Amino acid sequence: MVTFIVVMILLGLVAGAVARVVLPGPDPIGILGTIVVGVIGSFVGGFLGYVLFNKDIGEGALQPSGIIGSIIGAILVLLIWRNVGGHSHSHGRSHGRSRRYARR
Repeated sequence: MVTFIVVMILLGLVAGAVARVVLPGPDPIGILGTIVVGVIGSFVGGFLGYVLFNKDIGEGALQPSGIIGSIIGAILVLLIWRNVGGHSHSHGRSHGRSRRYARR
């Protein structure tokens, strides 16, 4: 069990790091966030592999995948995180009126 957790953390770190290299951008998530993106991506990759190829029926739909599936899943998780609200696209600008007119 401990080995599985350590492997998932290392796999998550690698998959998350590759996803962040493939999709560069201002993601203030740090190393822990990168690991979380990679671990979630591993399960997303395992689910997609199950759905697309109908493999590993005995293990169920929610399972960790290999490194390629983990990277693909981490890229998808990172794209979803960015689009759902992981960070603002305004970079400090207020929506609507400009700062100069915001407080009168």
